[in-house]
Amino acid sequence: MTRRAAALRLAGLAAALGAFVLVLALSGSISADRVRSWVDGYGAAGPLVFVVVSASLTVVLFPGPVLAAASGLLFGTALGTPVSICAATLGATLAFCLARWWAHDAVVALAGPRLEALRGWIGRRGFLTVLYARIAPGVPYTLVNYAAGLTPVALRSFVAATAIGVAPRAFAYTALGGSLDDLSSPEALIAVVVLVAMALVGLLLARRDLARTRVDPTRRA
Repeated sequence: MTRRAAALRLAGLAAALGAFVLVLALSGSISADRVRSWVDGYGAAGPLVFVVVSASLTVVLFPGPVLAAASGLLFGTALGTPVSICAATLGATLAFCLARWWAHDAVVALAGPRLEALRGWIGRRGFLTVLYARIAPGVPYTLVNYAAGLTPVALRSFVAATAIGVAPRAFAYTALGGSLDDLSSPEALIAVVVLVAMALVGLLLARRDLARTRVDPTRRA
């Protein structure tokens, strides 16, 4: 692949992501209640329909917490949590595969020595890199899906780290969604504790990892 073709590939991916955001912005307010209305009425097939709808929205950069809250509204915390985890993991995997298919080779063609060394380091630490990104507060979930697809991270490592990393937050947002009529309920309070604990754990892990790789991150496995 020529450098010009590689640059066009990356520009195409960026344009597609921008178009996704624009479409969502122009489509009006997509809320948890609106997602709920799309799925409500399917009966026993509701969870499967929700997984498909939610995964599709994840690919187009729709906020995961809103989708998890909709799952809580629809199915309650007990059923909504595994549904949210499945939907988030499937959507992330689809976005990862799209980036891998569309622009991974372009990144390889354009990468200089330092970037290639960094990509190799990320690839060797694939599972931990993705897991930390899922746990660390403030890291955009949907953008991580696409960014990971541009690295050498193995698909199985990405899927495993995503499923594990999103589980606590999926429970928390699903519980909050299912408890909107009573945010003082035990489920809602536990959800808040989980979110705070996840933020603290993410900060501690990021700080420890940064201390280990402060000298030169491309030389650490």
